[in-house]
Amino acid sequence: MKLLYFAWLRQRTGLAEETVTPPAEVRTVAGLVEWLRGRGPGYAEAFADLRPIRVAVNQEFARLDTAIGPDDEVALFPPVTGG
Repeated sequence: MKLLYFAWLRQRTGLAEETVTPPAEVRTVAGLVEWLRGRGPGYAEAFADLRPIRVAVNQEFARLDTAIGPDDEVALFPPVTGG
């Protein structure tokens, strides 16, 4: 699974992207985030509050209950505004 981190999530995790193999029981975005929190202090800080975090799975906006699989691309980012 390919993970992409943007803005302050990238700063806190120290990575722009990574390829991971979560345990088989990680089947949703919420499960992925919970697993990521346990990977170290930067991840725990990045995902301490999920309210401002947006997610896209395979370049489509997704929710925390969206199913994910090993071949998916998951992007995690704060809300984006612009003009």
